[in-house]
Amino acid sequence: MSDIWKDLNELQPIVLKMITNSLTKDRVAHAYLFEGDPGTGKKKTAFYFAKSLLCEEAGDRPCNECSNCRRIDSGNHPDVHMVEPDGLSIKKQQIVYLQQEFSKTAVESNRKIYIINHADKMTASAANSLLKFLEEPAADTVALLLTEQAQRMLPTILSRCQLLSFKSLPPALLKNKLIEKEVSLPMAALVSRLTNNFEEAFRLGTEEWFAQSRKIVLKLYEVLLKNPLEAMVKLQEDFNGHFKDKQQVSVALDLLLLLFKDLLSIQTGEEQGLAYPDQLALLKNTALHSSIVNTTEQITAILEAKRKLDANMNPQLLMEQLVLKLQGGASFV
Repeated sequence: MSDIWKDLNELQPIVLKMITNSLTKDRVAHAYLFEGDPGTGKKKTAFYFAKSLLCEEAGDRPCNECSNCRRIDSGNHPDVHMVEPDGLSIKKQQIVYLQQEFSKTAVESNRKIYIINHADKMTASAANSLLKFLEEPAADTVALLLTEQAQRMLPTILSRCQLLSFKSLPPALLKNKLIEKEVSLPMAALVSRLTNNFEEAFRLGTEEWFAQSRKIVLKLYEVLLKNPLEAMVKLQEDFNGHFKDKQQVSVALDLLLLLFKDLLSIQTGEEQGLAYPDQLALLKNTALHSSIVNTTEQITAILEAKRKLDANMNPQLLMEQLVLKLQGGASFV
């Protein structure tokens, strides 16, 4: 069996079951909408489905060995067409070209398949052209539309598609997959709480800038606990030099937020699924000298800082105000 089949069976079992049923019962719809967050496997699944439909070996799974399967993998099959945004959008000309291609008889198989990635990024004219295409589908045509934001698509397009919803990857499962790829446990635990996109998680988990970011945020947290008066100095020495723009400060706030969420989890008796499992001793010690009320107020302060950052408040001033608010919530005695 293919790795994609195993991944789908583990990560998207409902989607896999619906695809398999369509194939085994020969009830393949004219159009499908794959909807879900980034990194949930929509594009890989679309190509898996295309291979299943055109595979030279009869069955509900592609063999991955025949000529059709190999050419789909390489992007060279004449009866499988991929459409992606040209710049920021998918334009009418791209859909018109697709219609022209699909007016021709399938070259080497009994079906023609088109995949539209980021289908929500079609211009209004492109969406209307696609709608006409969907309203009068050819018997041998299968459309696979992929989107992260189905609400941005025309309701009339949505109504003509069979919806397959892709679930976000659970943090524990994503963490384990990262560890399998030799990402360290501390980094895997942290990034799996920041994103459910495996590719993004792996990039963060192996990035030196992000690893340094984690160290700086942890040091700031420790200074807040041990000597709050030095926190402002630490902010000027290390933090501001590393987190230089709005996007980077946003990452720092996310890292800090996860620390205080871990603290709250420990205060409420939950030690599983921590973003900082290697800091358990520190967090337990902190929990002895802080209250749930204080921790909740500190979390609220970080969330408010994130809101102000989004409203374009000066990042350095924002962090100075936040450090002052976070002081005094917990300390070692």
